[in-house]
Order: sequence, then structure tokens, then C-alpha cells
Amino acid sequence: MTTTITDGVKVSVETQYQPEYSSPESDHFMFAYKINIENLSNYTIQLLRRRWDIFDSSGVHREVEGEGVVGEQPVIQPGESHEYVSGCNFKTDMGSMKGEYQMIRTMDNTLFEVQIPEFFMIVPYRLN
Repeated sequence: MTTTITDGVKVSVETQYQPEYSSPESDHFMFAYKINIENLSNYTIQLLRRRWDIFDSSGVHREVEGEGVVGEQPVIQPGESHEYVSGCNFKTDMGSMKGEYQMIRTMDNTLFEVQIPEFFMIVPYRLN
């Protein structure tokens, strides 16, 4: 698990290779990632947007951004967390992602960025 804390918001990421949705012979590798966003601050926050930098092991870079996460813009109370699962496909058997969430403190509408730590997705046979 990879974790980082920015302005009282803890972001933790776990990844898993999805062989049933992958086709290595066609250069298609699918990974799932589970993200837990924990509000360690004293303020209620809302996740508004996300931006991803996605890299595969051949050097290809993609940038993805948009509103919310998996169709939601969760409000997270102090001491609470929000967890979701999403996925990413690569043309190589290794890749990485990192990014940021745009958040807002609901009490004063202050916008701030929360870092998503870089995490790696590697097919299990590459780890041997």
C-alpha cells in the first residue's frame, strides 16, 4: 500500500492485476486500484475533481482529468473516509499513476489540492 498525507487528507492506494480482463498476447494489461481518502482534518471537505498522470513502461504518458471519482463528488466529514475502486489498462506489463484531487473546505469554500501518491502496477510474473 502506498500512502501520502496532504493538508490533513490521507490518500492510500492498493493495486491488483486483473488477469481475467487482460490479454498479454494482444498487449492489453488491466489493473484495478482501490483508493481510500481519509479526512484527518477538523473540516468537512468535498472532492470536486481529479487529475491523473499515467505512464507505461515504454514511456507513453497519458493525462486524464475530470469531475469527481467514479461518478461521485463525495463529502467527507472529519474523521471519516471515502473508498472507491477503479481501473487502468496498459499496453505494457508495468505502469504507474500519480495525480491530485481538487478539494474544497465546505465551511469557507477554500479550494486546495491533495496529492495522490505515485503507485505502480506490475504483473506478478515480473516480480520474480
